Amino acid sequence: MKFRPALALLGSLVIASAVFAAAEPRRIVVLVWDGMRRDFVSPETTPNLWALAQSGVFFANHHPVYPSSTEVNGTAMATGAYPGHSTIVGNKEFRPRIDAQKAVGTEVPAVVAQGDAVSHGHYLALETLAEYLHAHGQRTAIAGSKQVALLHDRLPRAADAAASPVVFEGAAFPASVEKNLTAALGPFPALGKDPLTGKPNKLECDLWTTRALLEDLWKDGVPPYSLLWLAEPDASQHASAPGSPAALTAIASSDRHLGEVLADLDRRGLRASTDVIVASDHGFSTIAAVADVAVELSKAGFDAARIFPGGLQPGKILVVSNGGSVFLYIAGHDAALAEKIAAWAQTQPWTGVIFSRGKIEGAFPLSTVHLESSEAPDLVIALHWMSGKNAHGTPGLIYSDGSERGIGQGNHATLSPTDMANTLIAAGPDFRAGVRDPLASANTDLAPTILWLLGHRAEATRRDGRVLTEALIATDAPPLRSLNLERLTAHRDLPGGTWSQYLQTVEVNGVHYFDEGNGAFTAAHAK
Repeated sequence: MKFRPALALLGSLVIASAVFAAAEPRRIVVLVWDGMRRDFVSPETTPNLWALAQSGVFFANHHPVYPSSTEVNGTAMATGAYPGHSTIVGNKEFRPRIDAQKAVGTEVPAVVAQGDAVSHGHYLALETLAEYLHAHGQRTAIAGSKQVALLHDRLPRAADAAASPVVFEGAAFPASVEKNLTAALGPFPALGKDPLTGKPNKLECDLWTTRALLEDLWKDGVPPYSLLWLAEPDASQHASAPGSPAALTAIASSDRHLGEVLADLDRRGLRASTDVIVASDHGFSTIAAVADVAVELSKAGFDAARIFPGGLQPGKILVVSNGGSVFLYIAGHDAALAEKIAAWAQTQPWTGVIFSRGKIEGAFPLSTVHLESSEAPDLVIALHWMSGKNAHGTPGLIYSDGSERGIGQGNHATLSPTDMANTLIAAGPDFRAGVRDPLASANTDLAPTILWLLGHRAEATRRDGRVLTEALIATDAPPLRSLNLERLTAHRDLPGGTWSQYLQTVEVNGVHYFDEGNGAFTAAHAK
């Protein structure tokens, strides 16, 4: 189904109250609350974020890119690009030039450095927002409680380049910044524990990182662009579940850090000239069932494992877990073997949506969700999701791969509506006030919008994402031209029944957004 609204509807979303006229240099501060679901934004749970939303724009249809995981979406925010164009398609990937035996974590500093070494500086295929701003003489300050912050500004720099530092899980570039932070704040904290459950959290890590930004990185002034990446509520939701007391405590902690950032801007007299954007990298769900896909493949007679000493040899399948999605790398990109695996997976209860390198009946090509990088897997399986609520009354149940997390804990990276719905709220001199934006948006849109607001308008329109025109006061932002809804389907008749899968998509100004997708095998006797 395709739908193109009347131009009058599009026009009604971009009525502006005034033409932008910068009275003083513009600053933009982005806070990422890792794993924050937008249905937990409320006056009671997040008073600071709620107040910010009332004074600005609440993006009611915001999405992660797929897979709905941290490193993929951190890179999408940093580059404004789809995963297949940035080349980061998973939190864990098989990069044989880095490690020929097993998957690597795409955010790990040693992996990033080796990735740049073997690609002559193109571990990310595109220039990040921070790198672009540096090249055009604008300072940045990036601080993250997680290593994903490194993907925003990963290039080591000399000590005299401290004007644009990056802090990632306590480490920093340049090294002088790390030394100063350790002296002033003490060492980066270890994991904390929830006092009731004893489960790990990163509350102290977020406190340390917030202080690092406000007290050190901003000590000589607030640069045109700053990013603060908080590890919560992601850590607590993984350890417990969305909506648990521990998760709500973590959300309240992130809200306090937002309040501290706003108070610091007020103290400096910069609030009126600063746009503040709060985003999350992905949504979250609760694990209702676990499937160890490597074990299941082996039981079905395939030569599958999560590590192959000596490298991936013909006939073998490397299974890489990304939580709610599984990547399968097949030696030599064996099309016949990929076909056989897909036909088997289409009968499994844990399979949600299958994407493939080559053409396979009942699957979508990788390009459907922009995963077609040169090092992409042969098969990507988004695991099945179910309706229902967890023990805390929070909706969203999924299958999860592997043994790292169990039933009742939180996870993400599927195509469920709870994983594919995340948070974006923006307020400040360039954003309309008191607006609930119904148009689809995604993490790919942050970099283009920030580039536009900082005056780099030609570059803003070169990225995969779009400028969020409907949310801006400016009347000269790129016009809204199109809006299409489409439901993609694929089917396959198999011995004993039929496989069917779907993907619900939205297109705005040529940018693709994914609402949800799922699939199921229907046995012949059940038809």
